[in-house]
Amino acid sequence: MAWWGARRMRRGCGWPVRLLLATALLLGPADGAHAAGPDVEDRVREIASELRCVVCQNLSVADSPSDLAREMRNVVRDQVQQGKSREEVQAYFVSRYGEYVLLAPPKRGFNLLVWGLPFLAVLAGGGVVYLVARRWAEQKPGVRPTVDPVYAERVRRELKDRE
Repeated sequence: MAWWGARRMRRGCGWPVRLLLATALLLGPADGAHAAGPDVEDRVREIASELRCVVCQNLSVADSPSDLAREMRNVVRDQVQQGKSREEVQAYFVSRYGEYVLLAPPKRGFNLLVWGLPFLAVLAGGGVVYLVARRWAEQKPGVRPTVDPVYAERVRRELKDRE
């Protein structure tokens, strides 16, 4: 370092550097989080937890540590601060990435099958169990399995011997 640089370091920073530091302290973080209140952050977290991270694919945008998820959270925050609803924010991301970006498929069209199929499977399974149980309970008592007469006579003799 030159002699004038070392001397300047001992004296402290000049006024331009002080002005930059003061401005940075007043502006706060670069991502704009300082302007968001707790209710805005709650809404951002709620909306981001319903969106899929396109990089991680098994995490929500709220839980993903990727850079893209951070950018998506910032977009959600900006749109919430602009007063947009959850549906409008989701529609924005669906227009960019398709319905895949939603962690829960919408309950309309072909996706109704995804929502309704588990309930139909439980009903069908219950119906099968009911029919099998009814058939099992309705077996006629008069129908006896055929027994070998020699074996039946032997059992009768052994029972008489025991008495």
